[in-house]
Amino acid sequence: MDLKFTAEEEAFRAEVLDFLRERLPQRIADKVRNGRHLTRDDMATWHATLNEKGWLANHWPKEYGGPGWNAVQKFIFENECAIAGAPRIVPFGVNMLGPVLIKYGSVAQKRHWLPRILDGSDWWCQGYSEPGAGSDLAAVRTTAVRDGDHYVVNGQKTWTTFGHYANMIFCLVRTATDVRKQEGISFLLIDMNTPGVEVRPIITLDGEHEVNEVFFTDVRVPVANLVGEENKGWTYAKYLLTYERTNIAGVGFSVAALARLKRAAQKITRNGKPLAEDPQFAARLAKVEIDLENMKTTNLRVIAAVAGGGVPGAESSMLKIRGTEIRQEISSLLRRAMGPYAAPFVEEALEEGYTGEPIGPDEAASAASLYFNNRKLSIFGGSNEIQKNIISKMILGL
Repeated sequence: MDLKFTAEEEAFRAEVLDFLRERLPQRIADKVRNGRHLTRDDMATWHATLNEKGWLANHWPKEYGGPGWNAVQKFIFENECAIAGAPRIVPFGVNMLGPVLIKYGSVAQKRHWLPRILDGSDWWCQGYSEPGAGSDLAAVRTTAVRDGDHYVVNGQKTWTTFGHYANMIFCLVRTATDVRKQEGISFLLIDMNTPGVEVRPIITLDGEHEVNEVFFTDVRVPVANLVGEENKGWTYAKYLLTYERTNIAGVGFSVAALARLKRAAQKITRNGKPLAEDPQFAARLAKVEIDLENMKTTNLRVIAAVAGGGVPGAESSMLKIRGTEIRQEISSLLRRAMGPYAAPFVEEALEEGYTGEPIGPDEAASAASLYFNNRKLSIFGGSNEIQKNIISKMILGL
């Protein structure tokens, strides 16, 4: 196994860098680098730019609108985008639902939904977690009862990211109660504009409206919106989560965050010297950099295995655990580096056009926000504790 990029892969990297220099709006890149809030239009603009280039759904087969990249090209693209300050593509349609429809959807569903994911006609959100069904996802209680050509859906979903922007939601719903809980779940596509759907905001610790609760009261959903077979949704859910967990690892985002942390550590002084020269801080900085380099190598090994025809198993859970821990440690160190400047959290300073008095270095405005927001990384996509159980079962047979 050769973990070095070939000449062709380096040429592809150069092509990606040229594209980012030409097409990534500097205004958006600056917001990403400084941890400022992105608007819906910011995210939609980058989505449309990538779709125009044909690089949006970079892991989709060419026949469905993907660029036909291999695993290494996909890694290079995502890594360079993160380092350049490109926004993270909203993953629910492109990275989660798309692969499920391609593998398990009907011909009619692929023909209808996939082009709408690409051109932005539909903004999707995810209806998995419920009160009492987060880490134990198979415990979902939202029901879907067949009534002629429709299902009648009742229940609640929570932590629904960008649900206030979405017009569609893919949901895990319970369609059978007299079987093992994993066997009674179905995968349903629901129009958020259907009567009986209510979205309520959840305001997070950083003051941002990113997640929501979604309530379903006698919501009628066409049977044609059932993906695959009834009561087989657990299979589709696990397939989707493999994509989500690998994406959460976010090697490129960690590389970009580490570079930002290093810049901040040079700006901030302690006892007349840059913080980067403080022995205790420098030791923690060195450790997280070593951990990140190790994770990059592991990620490349997984990519090499996939390129050789392998399928990620426990490795996706390993990457999820280490990736989220590293991103949390970097945001923790950034907050520590800002010292007292991180304490007076001013939410308005994260908005575009803020003209108030700067509070410390540029990195200070978002230090507390990033720290609190990144607490969720080790929970969503399947908590890290659950990932450790998965690793134990797959590798040790426990």
